[in-house]
Amino acid sequence: MKSGKKRNVEESIEALAGSSEALEKLHLYEGLLRKWQKAINLVSPKTIAESWQRHFFDSAQIVTLVPAHAKILYDLGSGAGFPGLVLAILRPDLNVTLVESDDRKVQFLRTVSRETGISVSFFHGRIENIPPENPIPDVVTARALASLDLLLGFCLPWAQENPALEMIFLKGALAEDEVNEAQKQYSFEVSMAPSKTDPQGRVLHIKNLTRL
Repeated sequence: MKSGKKRNVEESIEALAGSSEALEKLHLYEGLLRKWQKAINLVSPKTIAESWQRHFFDSAQIVTLVPAHAKILYDLGSGAGFPGLVLAILRPDLNVTLVESDDRKVQFLRTVSRETGISVSFFHGRIENIPPENPIPDVVTARALASLDLLLGFCLPWAQENPALEMIFLKGALAEDEVNEAQKQYSFEVSMAPSKTDPQGRVLHIKNLTRL
């Protein structure tokens, strides 16, 4: 990414964070991402050169959708930590649980957490194996993980326990089709906004999830 464009992205992230400290932690995070990417495939190799735009700002753009009163956030299929770990840096008041089954990615996430000093929780396993006695989330996020109907299936038990649950999913060009398909099984309110980083991307903000 050209330096001027990168600086604009940094300024946008800093504005969302409201602090230069968060930006410093994200710089450290980016350095670790580049280092670990050489050994394991954390993100698509063709996106690493534009990681500020493609991964960090892409994740940071949804922080304004997370309610101020939210306390517990689950990030499903965290991978390299997008968006969950970025949100944890921008909103250190949140109790963020990163859900990831891949051993090497969990090791990476633990390293970033330790070296940035950001406290997060981990569930090292498959989403469907999260114990029912775990705290019920206020917000669930996911990025490029699964179809919307599958994501809503994961979230339904939490929505039944917490009707105020909100879900924020970063989706691609087929977001509207996924919404139409999911509405065959579930009732929910959804707002769809254009992504600030991908012309074809969409941000889905979902509330009031129930099964039909």
